[in-house]
Amino acid sequence: MKIIADLHTHTVASTHAYSTLQEMVTAASQMGLSAIAVTDHGVEMPGAPKAGTWYFSNLRSIPHFYHGILVLRGQETNVLNMEGKVDLEKEAEPWMDWVVASIHPPCFQNGGKQNDVTSAWQGIAENPIVNVIGHCGDPRFPFDYEKMIPVFRDAGKLVELNEATFSVRSQSTSNCKKIMQLCKKYSAPIVVNSDSHFSANVGKFPQALALLQELNFPEELVINSNIERLKKYLQCYTHVFEDHALSEGGF
Repeated sequence: MKIIADLHTHTVASTHAYSTLQEMVTAASQMGLSAIAVTDHGVEMPGAPKAGTWYFSNLRSIPHFYHGILVLRGQETNVLNMEGKVDLEKEAEPWMDWVVASIHPPCFQNGGKQNDVTSAWQGIAENPIVNVIGHCGDPRFPFDYEKMIPVFRDAGKLVELNEATFSVRSQSTSNCKKIMQLCKKYSAPIVVNSDSHFSANVGKFPQALALLQELNFPEELVINSNIERLKKYLQCYTHVFEDHALSEGGF
């Protein structure tokens, strides 16, 4: 299986990442990817872009087609509470092509009770601005996988298999396996991402792909393993193709 787009990455705007946006896009192009999403952290995360709304609103200055690939302007927004509130500010929403929603310990206000986390993900499923359920195998934030995977599917959300999880949150591995098994069971689409904080890691997913191979996971459920599948998703759930430069760029 070949992944053609890396749709969760960070730049130096997130102050615990180490490459510029241009370096990340260049790396994606050199890896032969067709697309990259730049998804710096929402404002409640320590190390988020200091300019906050100014930074995210001005992502519109970045061309959608650059170095021969599609560049999605986005955010990794923080899930804040059991209602599924996020820290993506309303002023920035119109400029977002791609939103990954994730739970991070510094930001989630309700602790790690399963019912609360399940409720939070229910709220996220109902939020039309969100595209991706980010690194949701974290054992600190358990939820009812069996209940929510079909909910994500029906809401058009992509469940993320996050390469960085295997090193940064290694205790999540068994949960990631369970989640992928349920995505296979319920035909829920997924996305494989690097969550790269440095350009050398863009487009590299060895452990994620090994897990999918172990599970004999259907490639047709991996949205970013095929350019036509990704394009169809973007047409259905985003406003990216309102930019006519994309057709001129050949995406």
